[in-house]
Amino acid sequence: MKNLSISGFSEKPNIIIANYVILTFYGYFSIGLTLAVLPIFIHQQLGFNTVIAGAVISLQYVTTFIMRAYAGNIVDKKGPKPAVIASMICFLLTGVLLIAAFLTVDTPLLSLAILTVSRLMTGCAEGMVGASPVNWAMLRMGEQHTATAISYNGIANYSSMAIGAPLGVWMSSSLGNWSIGGLTILMGMVGLWSALRKPALKAEQDEPRKPFFKVLKSVSPYGTGLALAGIGFGTLSTFITLYYAYNKWDQAAICITAFSLLFVVGRLLFAGAIHKYGGTKVAIVSMIVESLGLLVLCMATDSDVAVFGAALAGLGFSLVFPALGVEAVSKVSTANKGAALGAYGLFIDISLGITGPLVGFVAKVFGMAYIFPFSMAMVIIGLFVCAVLNFEKEKKNNTLLTQ
Repeated sequence: MKNLSISGFSEKPNIIIANYVILTFYGYFSIGLTLAVLPIFIHQQLGFNTVIAGAVISLQYVTTFIMRAYAGNIVDKKGPKPAVIASMICFLLTGVLLIAAFLTVDTPLLSLAILTVSRLMTGCAEGMVGASPVNWAMLRMGEQHTATAISYNGIANYSSMAIGAPLGVWMSSSLGNWSIGGLTILMGMVGLWSALRKPALKAEQDEPRKPFFKVLKSVSPYGTGLALAGIGFGTLSTFITLYYAYNKWDQAAICITAFSLLFVVGRLLFAGAIHKYGGTKVAIVSMIVESLGLLVLCMATDSDVAVFGAALAGLGFSLVFPALGVEAVSKVSTANKGAALGAYGLFIDISLGITGPLVGFVAKVFGMAYIFPFSMAMVIIGLFVCAVLNFEKEKKNNTLLTQ
């Protein structure tokens, strides 16, 4: 299992890890295609309010939440391959549903109903692919590459959205919304083909597996910090197009691209800081930077300043997931790593799932200008959660040193 030779690829560990997390790219590229298109489609073309638009977009995370636990169990029992295959089939079906929803725009309720099903299907796909390529890479390379696998997976995730979001906007205006569904079908087919060609691997069950909810309890302190930090990203990804429309600015997708590109830069340049300084310390610094980015978005007077704020928020958010993820996974045995990553990932799903209706409510009651101050406040609370975790960690380490 640890043999580094792989057909057609260099034996360098980073290349092999990238060969697995490319599966994440295929999945999240499909998600990114609709990020900047669906909120406007639901609100302006179908005529529903911001609360409904936010709720439908966030429905994806309901099934993502449910499927994370299921995927974690599949990965630990049968390996990641079956989970990834199921994910790519779901993305393919999502593309079919998107085409149907766009073609029924003249019947708003029917179109919204189909979109609702497509969001649930997207959530199923995301839940199955979320942590599976990371586990596949860890099984191939060993646990010593956990931080690298998580970091590369995030790069694949957000670079795919950086490309997918503006491409989706361009396709919508130039080719028609149906083309987004067509490309989603194609990406599902490419991902399915890629997964089928990779070897099936699974962890050796040399230790008893814990019930999922016990694993969830072990990772929940770190997941809570992640969830609060994720509200900043959720607000930007779900509402940036409506925020730009409110301010009468153009090119909202550039904000998502700026966020995603700086997210990737942060992962590439600073991922080594996690091992050097520790996950909780890196998470604290990351959330400070993310909060500053959201503050810039709050105070932006034009679209250029807003893009800078989004980029700064992306740089800050970039290391939160791997920094707290390394700490969370270290709390469980090898036999429970898949469940731990799945359980940890639930918290970002919860975060993104509640962000749509919650921030939509803030926008409706207080006004669109208040969405980023609200999300910034949530990230700052997450910063304090991480500060407490870091204090407890250092206290424990000092106790061990004095014994």
